Amino acid sequence: MGSIETFVYGGGAWGGKADDVPSLSVTLRDSDIATVDYSPAPDGLGRFYLGFQPRDYFDDPAESAPVDLAAEAEAFAEWALLVGAVDVEAKHVRRLLAEEHVEEPQDTFVEETVERLVRLVGLPVPEGLDTDDML
Repeated sequence: MGSIETFVYGGGAWGGKADDVPSLSVTLRDSDIATVDYSPAPDGLGRFYLGFQPRDYFDDPAESAPVDLAAEAEAFAEWALLVGAVDVEAKHVRRLLAEEHVEEPQDTFVEETVERLVRLVGLPVPEGLDTDDML
């Protein structure tokens, strides 16, 4: 695997700690997969993917657990309220989440989807997530 980069929002700013509550951690892999972890989250929730789900990208179910997309979208919309972000509807979050068995995600580079997600919930785009160079 090539490049891996992680952005953490904690303590009210990007560059915070993942163990802060609330927190958001976005790990990018090769511009194809973004793993999004957020806390607090209801039991069994707190992780979803943008771009591809690892289990599909690597054609190996052991690479990631199945994701309840509707529940994650709802929980993440609630999480956004905790950080003082805008009141976002779960259906708008849901549209960005990686589907199972997707052939081609909606964005060419997952960084674009990450930017759309953080803007959707009213957070600033993290420094270093530069999608302008990709277009």
